[in-house]
Amino acid sequence: MPLPDDLRARREAILREHFDSENRHDFEATMTTFRHPRYELMATGDVYEGAEAVRRYYKESRTAFPDQRNRLLTMHHADDAIITEFELYGTHLGNYRGLPPTGRAFKARMSAIFLFEGELITCERIYFDANTILRQLGIAHDPLTLKGRLATALNHPVTVGKAFLRQALHRARAVSPASRERDARHGSDRP
Repeated sequence: MPLPDDLRARREAILREHFDSENRHDFEATMTTFRHPRYELMATGDVYEGAEAVRRYYKESRTAFPDQRNRLLTMHHADDAIITEFELYGTHLGNYRGLPPTGRAFKARMSAIFLFEGELITCERIYFDANTILRQLGIAHDPLTLKGRLATALNHPVTVGKAFLRQALHRARAVSPASRERDARHGSDRP
């Protein structure tokens, strides 16, 4: 059965108020958009369940990014959800999980599924690429660049060392006299 137009309109109004009140940093207004406050950040695995945990999330994230704001791009209605795409912006001006402020700004495109019970939200499930934000903040580097490769090697020497060793052993086996002889017996064209 399709969603009644009046419920769809009320959900959309609630969702817009949710986004707008977050931008105003009026989190008590944001809390009224929930039947049950819950955030799930899929990139980090963090779950904030209940009013106190969600308030703690707002305080932690807005202390680190006091100018954090969003721009709603699209929304798609489903029977029990609204799927959104939005851009999130902020500047790292406060401590975040022990990381001192970098002073750098980020802009990241995200998607969130807002689950509803009636006209109120029961969960905001957010999907994003954490590395996009970390690279813009100067905390992570593109692994395809020299700087990124060096950072990866320095941060993960055992993992990178094992990978290079496996690659070298694989190449050595591929060009060993025994493998050439075996390939010649079986008619392989490998050089």
